Amino acid sequence: MVSGAMSALITPFKNGKIDTQTYEYLIKRQISYGMNACVPAGTTGESATLSHNEHKECIEIAVNVCKNTNVKVVAGAGSNNTAEAIELAQFAEKCGADAILSVVPYYNKPTQDGLYLHYKAIAESLTIPVMLYNVPSRTGVSLEIETVMKLFREVKNIYAIKEASGVMDRVCAMLHGESELQVFSGDDMLNFSVLAAGGHGVVSVTGNIFPKDIVKLYHHIMEKNFPKGLSISNKLYAINKVLFLESNPIPIKAAMYVQGLIPELEYRLPLCKPSKVCMESIETILKEYEVQK
Repeated sequence: MVSGAMSALITPFKNGKIDTQTYEYLIKRQISYGMNACVPAGTTGESATLSHNEHKECIEIAVNVCKNTNVKVVAGAGSNNTAEAIELAQFAEKCGADAILSVVPYYNKPTQDGLYLHYKAIAESLTIPVMLYNVPSRTGVSLEIETVMKLFREVKNIYAIKEASGVMDRVCAMLHGESELQVFSGDDMLNFSVLAAGGHGVVSVTGNIFPKDIVKLYHHIMEKNFPKGLSISNKLYAINKVLFLESNPIPIKAAMYVQGLIPELEYRLPLCKPSKVCMESIETILKEYEVQK
């Protein structure tokens, strides 16, 4: 199973299209800093506004760049249309992804029975592992703990959940309820807390810009060196806070542009460039950090 430190990759654009050269560079940068896996075409990658062909292209690029390295690919393959989610997931498997990440369907607000059937259908169409993704602030519905446990116990290749509810009690309850269920932090502010509580990894937004620190944070805690892990967590507090001043991935792309990691600051509408106040906050905070090229 894929675990450890991983980044939810942004998708760089240029003139309305995917900037494939920059995308490859960003993935190679993740590899060079020792990330365990990368996550292309997730929600941080603006998957909601990628065409199906673009979504598949992001996965293909990640798989090709990570080939013959130790870095795995957990392909974003979520949708609020179960049939489309299955199509993307099957493409990811055929392409060579090591696992998929599937976000809770947004807008539809399905019942827990609907969520169970949605994920069961996706997972049973695959042989590779499936990571659930709970982010109720963005989807409008939460994948309840009982549903998570039922899916884990009844569907063999559902192995993990990326938990981005911001509620530590949920993390502890899932770790207590099923020792084999892998729980990942989906909230950079809680990376230290989730890992220290027994979590199995992080899917980080901050890792796009500071992969070295995210990797070190993960390894320190796995080695039970909590003081060093806490030191890195405290170091990242200010940037973690700024990166969520506006809807993700608006601030992270702006921060990467300021740091010279992407040549263009471009989004897909309805996402747009950050406000003046947000941009000034990003520029001010980044002066406190060393650039990781």
